[in-house]
Amino acid sequence: MENRLYDVTSLGELLIDFTENGISPQGNPLLEANPGGAPCNVLAMLERLGKKTAFIGKVGKDMFGDQLRKAVEEVGINTDNLITDEEVHTTLAFVHTYPDGDRDFSFYRNPGADMMLKKEEISSDLIANSRIFHFGTLSSTHEGVREATRYAIDLAKKAGCIISFDPNLRPPLWKSLDDAKREIEYGLTKCDVLKISDNEVEFLFGTTDYDKGATLIREKYNIPLVCITLGKEGSRVYYKDLRVEVAPFLQENTIETTGAGDTFCASMLNYVLDHGLTDLTEENLTEMLTFANGAASLITTKKGALRVMPSREEVLEFIASSGR
Repeated sequence: MENRLYDVTSLGELLIDFTENGISPQGNPLLEANPGGAPCNVLAMLERLGKKTAFIGKVGKDMFGDQLRKAVEEVGINTDNLITDEEVHTTLAFVHTYPDGDRDFSFYRNPGADMMLKKEEISSDLIANSRIFHFGTLSSTHEGVREATRYAIDLAKKAGCIISFDPNLRPPLWKSLDDAKREIEYGLTKCDVLKISDNEVEFLFGTTDYDKGATLIREKYNIPLVCITLGKEGSRVYYKDLRVEVAPFLQENTIETTGAGDTFCASMLNYVLDHGLTDLTEENLTEMLTFANGAASLITTKKGALRVMPSREEVLEFIASSGR
């Protein structure tokens, strides 16, 4: 495992996030075309932390597809398995930001290029050469790309990769929320590392008792490392008989929360790459969550995510300046 070419390979959506960036002289909202998509955001942060990454996905043969390929390559992510669809346009998301930095998404994806990925287009060699394989559920919203995702997970399992899963629930993209729940549950049966948000725990189990949700997840799916992100309440991790909670880094400079969960997830995976999954201590888990919370807080001060991930030094300086 240590000698594999890539630390993390992810599969999923790569799209343009149109984020609000002021008002025009005519009073119209100005939108900035930011490269986005959770799986690539995760890889971008890992690259900033010195890891080698690769991406599996699909964009359209259009100006946005060209922009995305260039942006992904610019941050160092391998794009050998980034396919260009000749007919279907690149997926677009329009992000509305609320005063507290939270946001809503409107997707233009019926269809979008990311959901046209086929199992025959996936490089088995790329996955076999990776230490961690990471995925979400946006690549399981439709039948063809769902088949490709499950095929990739099976390849990763056979190759002995650590499997990482972030449900990243986006209700507007599902024909039925029952389908969403079923695909999240499928991901839970396959992963070794889970990053899940408070609202996704509520969606699955109908409870805001996140310890109870974590217990249900671990009892049913036996996932070694479970992290629950709690937004402004920080984060928790559950590992063996340990439960560790770390407070957030709240700040006044937050612009928007796009990419915060992905930055957290990448920081968590980076720690797993450096320390393994077998002998983590309470001190290890506290260190992991503190860094991940700090990194996630920093990214909320910037527009977009993929191109503006913080460096290790920036995160450590930020944590130190906060008195921790």
